[in-house]
Amino acid sequence: MAQQTALVLEKQHELRIREIDLPLEVGPLDVRIKIHTVGVCGSDVHYYTHGRIGNFIVNEPMVLGHEASGTVVEVGSDVRHLSVGDRVCMEPGVPDPNSRASLLGIYNVDPAVTFWATPPVHGVLVGEVVHPANFTFRLPDNVSFAEGAMVEPFAVGLQAAQKARIAPGDVGVVIGAGPIGIMIALAALAGGCATVFVADLMDEKLEIAGRYPGIVPINIRNQSLKDAVNAQTNGWGADVVFEASGSPKAWETLLELPRPAGVVVVVGLPVHPTPMDWATASTKEVRFETVFRYAHQYPRAIQMMASGKVDLKPLISETMPFERAIEAFERAAEGRPTDVKLQITMP
Repeated sequence: MAQQTALVLEKQHELRIREIDLPLEVGPLDVRIKIHTVGVCGSDVHYYTHGRIGNFIVNEPMVLGHEASGTVVEVGSDVRHLSVGDRVCMEPGVPDPNSRASLLGIYNVDPAVTFWATPPVHGVLVGEVVHPANFTFRLPDNVSFAEGAMVEPFAVGLQAAQKARIAPGDVGVVIGAGPIGIMIALAALAGGCATVFVADLMDEKLEIAGRYPGIVPINIRNQSLKDAVNAQTNGWGADVVFEASGSPKAWETLLELPRPAGVVVVVGLPVHPTPMDWATASTKEVRFETVFRYAHQYPRAIQMMASGKVDLKPLISETMPFERAIEAFERAAEGRPTDVKLQITMP
């Protein structure tokens, strides 16, 4: 164990920057990483404001943060693909390599997965961490630390786009213009969609989404999403629809959007069970896919950033130094409409 300075969620509504003992022993298949940049994720904020997400409850102090990049400072004896000095980003969920889910290639749904900043597992808003080398990925020279810390949320977008089985020229719809919603839209465009409508209630977030060619922002307060989709598709409907808001209200009209035999990909998680119009779903033969985190998406995300196919830098609203980490979380909890992604840099 080693004592380090970290951002600790002591309990609901109480954050402190203080010393904490964390393990730093490097095993033969591990690397030790000096953390550089950490993104503030909605789940981190939810633990701060609510003290729990579902059955994951903050019962004891926990270090926050799981969207991260940094530099390798020590390499385990059996690690061959990474070296000291490598700039890296890290996949925060580590499964049991011998679990049935892992052997099937769906390690993200392994019940035994340990995920940074998910009780009782500590996160990475701390100076250094030890992580399995197989879940640590080298960043190309033209991908910054800030972009490296965006790989984690973008991986969710890629998982959703892959589940949708997009065909070239498809018309897509994303409900929700938060960070994940916008990244899903970008992944859908990169995957072949010709146009992606992004729907939300906040003009500020829609303006940011609309800066990207191929994204059509729709404020559903004053414009019918169904009418916009029908105008684009001659009344046929969208090929792929992504629900990324988590709002139960979205499900009231969601099935008006997909075409016959279209697909709905569920990314947002409603807090409570949501009624579903199965009769309409059946008569249209709508296909449903669900997304929980991601699997095998980090290399794809990094390659797309390095090639210039996807530019996530415009989504970074502000970067704050670690000494202002509590301020960053308080601001994220405010939910400012102009904020997409806040990041924290470590000393």
